[in-house]
Amino acid sequence: MRTRWLVFLAAAMLAGAVGGALLTPAPVGAVAREIIQLQRDVALLIQAQRDLQRSVDEKHAIQKTLLEQNLDAVSKLNIALGGLQKTVQDVQANSGARLDTMTTQVQGVADNLEDVKARIGKLNQQLAEMQGTLQSLDAKLATPAPAPGATPPPTGPGGAAAPSGPPPSADVLYSNGLRDFQGGKYDLSRQEFSDYLKYYADTDLASNAQFWLGEIAYAQKDHKTAVTEYDKVITNYPKSFKQATARLKKGMALVELGQKASAIRELREVVRRFPGTDEDRRARAKLKELGVLVSAR
Repeated sequence: MRTRWLVFLAAAMLAGAVGGALLTPAPVGAVAREIIQLQRDVALLIQAQRDLQRSVDEKHAIQKTLLEQNLDAVSKLNIALGGLQKTVQDVQANSGARLDTMTTQVQGVADNLEDVKARIGKLNQQLAEMQGTLQSLDAKLATPAPAPGATPPPTGPGGAAAPSGPPPSADVLYSNGLRDFQGGKYDLSRQEFSDYLKYYADTDLASNAQFWLGEIAYAQKDHKTAVTEYDKVITNYPKSFKQATARLKKGMALVELGQKASAIRELREVVRRFPGTDEDRRARAKLKELGVLVSAR
């Protein structure tokens, strides 16, 4: 359309020039030159219009290609975002159960580390005990046999000899108790940790043994006993590093017992006393689950 108008314009200019030449007396050569110049101008205008149209067509094709590429990229991005959102949802759905499992495992690892430290610190004591035992054996071997008619050694029920040997070492009792707890042998583990507290109540791992008694009761869904055992950690071992976990688990056990007000009070105490810890985060999550608002840190 634009080319047609340019042709009309050029033709009009040419006609005007011819008419002017006819109306105005002028040399024939000058008129011919003007006509030729006008023809050249018209040809240049037509060529410029064609070049402009070609340039517009090329840019339009490039823009169309870029638009198609952008749409394809957006489509791929939407697919990727959908997959990522599904992955996040799956992780969130499984995070609760995995977190509880990981927490128990971390507690076990921490106790194992404490156990190793205690063992290293007691190596000299064990060596001294071994030396004392050897000396005692030497003394017994050197003691002459009792004369005929002498009073026999005391016996236990059923005529069996009464036990006189020392209890297992603190390390053996604690390691066995932790191993049996992790293996699900709760009754045996309870006996071993109880024996630990009976014979080694003043050691560094006594508070840990008390805490695991609470964990055994909690694992067996005896939440009332669990609250009692956790409370012993809180009361009897105020400097124990199990304080935060014992308070948290006591609050969880109170929730299971339906004692919501006491549970909220205990969980709030965890948030107040142990900010920034894993126990703080878990207590906040439980309070939120109970519909309790907790101020941000």
